[in-house]
Amino acid sequence: MKKFRIKQVRSGIGRPVKQKRTLEALGLRRMHSVREIEATPQVLGMIAKVKHLVTVEEI
Repeated sequence: MKKFRIKQVRSGIGRPVKQKRTLEALGLRRMHSVREIEATPQVLGMIAKVKHLVTVEEI
């Protein structure tokens, strides 16, 4: 299964609550934090919601 490396590059401050919660659900707690996550449909949907706050690269 594919894996993605997700890095938070923009802050969640001043963003809608749903976007803040999505960042937390992805495991991104602070700026420049990085997570490696398997590509499930749920994760791909969450990435799409916060694509302007993160960078994504396929592993």
